[in-house]
Amino acid sequence: MESQTSQQPITEKSQPPIVENPIIENPITEKSTRSGSHWWVWVLAVVVLLVGITIWSRRGADTEAKAGGDPASRPVMVSTATAHRGDIGVFLNALGAVTPVYTVTVTSRVQGEITKVYYREGQMVKKGDPLIEIDPRPYQAALTQVQGQLAHDQAVLSEAKIDLDRYKQALDRNAIAKQQYDDQQQVVFQDEGTVQNDEGQLANAKVNLVYTQITSPIAGRVGLRLVDPGNIVQANSTTSLVVITQLQPITVIFSIAEDSLAAIQQQLRKGKTLTVDAFDRAESTKLASGKLLTLDNVIDPTTGTLKLKAIFDNNDNALFPSQFVNIKLLVDTQHDVTLIPTPAIQRNAQGAYVYVIKSDGTGATASIRTITPGTTDGASTGVQGIEPNEVVAVNGFDRLLDGAKVTIRQPSKSAGTAAGQQQTGQSQAGQSQASQSQSGQSNGSAPGGKNGAARQ
Repeated sequence: MESQTSQQPITEKSQPPIVENPIIENPITEKSTRSGSHWWVWVLAVVVLLVGITIWSRRGADTEAKAGGDPASRPVMVSTATAHRGDIGVFLNALGAVTPVYTVTVTSRVQGEITKVYYREGQMVKKGDPLIEIDPRPYQAALTQVQGQLAHDQAVLSEAKIDLDRYKQALDRNAIAKQQYDDQQQVVFQDEGTVQNDEGQLANAKVNLVYTQITSPIAGRVGLRLVDPGNIVQANSTTSLVVITQLQPITVIFSIAEDSLAAIQQQLRKGKTLTVDAFDRAESTKLASGKLLTLDNVIDPTTGTLKLKAIFDNNDNALFPSQFVNIKLLVDTQHDVTLIPTPAIQRNAQGAYVYVIKSDGTGATASIRTITPGTTDGASTGVQGIEPNEVVAVNGFDRLLDGAKVTIRQPSKSAGTAAGQQQTGQSQAGQSQASQSQSGQSNGSAPGGKNGAARQ
């Protein structure tokens, strides 16, 4: 008994205790489970953010609506012009070429060596100014030779005349036969012919000597130098020595359609002088003003056009030979016509129209008005359907509608001068004084009328 009792504790210590249903914990699995259980927190945060953005946008739109209203209903910013009475010209437009009245190509009439060139390239010369000198010594020698021959033949003629006088006296005394006197008389005639021939040769020699000094036959501008000293020129050669073109006065040749011929002839039959203006390529600068000189005598059947020639004083040399210019021929002038700026006229399928700006106590409003355009003279057009002092819009048409509210653009100081020349009836009001500016325009302000007249 004692032995069994003493061995029991030993047996229990040697065997490990038995644990039922052990639980093994995984740190990674536990962390993932905790994170996945809070996904709804992120969804809620996103929803709250979107709601905040929406509320902020609505508040901004409400603020903008209170400040300025709907952009589509805002007043349109425009510039205006005032219709006025005035005169407008009826012009015919054409493309012309500047043509000198005279163009001289100088050649040599004698043969020799060029010793001097007096002119400079592009120089303005007068009639008689020296241009080129050809060696005159051979022609001076020929002149001396002819002068000697003439002196000899004149002496022979004098001797023959003395003999004729002697024969005449002898014939009167019946000392010689009549035939001898007649023969001597024929000798005198022959010697007179010889002297006349010598005088012709003398004149020819003098002319050849003069031809060695080439002078300008007209006043004008010389071209580029074509020969130099030392060159040998031939008599009556076609080789040019210098070209001179007359610049003052100068002409322009242009063509018009045959349909316009009747209007021109009607004015010419009344004895009127038609004014012709020459403009540059962009038609922005007037180069010269002249008058119609003549018409061609036939219409070109291939183009149906007629050539006309106008003459210009060209005192400032603004027109240059062979220059292309835009021509405006004033055929007639219409008086007491309602004028508005050409840019104010708009067109659609129904025809031409303008936006008339009217003012009342609430502001300015644009209304469409159908018009009938007439004569156009550059920036101005004569129209029917508009009364003087009515105000029309000249820009902002991309947003203008019938009945739209408008705000008049106030011109800047730097643009005031140009606006006075190019546009009429500019408003003097700003956006903060809308009601005052509207009433000023409805009464047709005086500054607008003055500007309109200055532009014309």
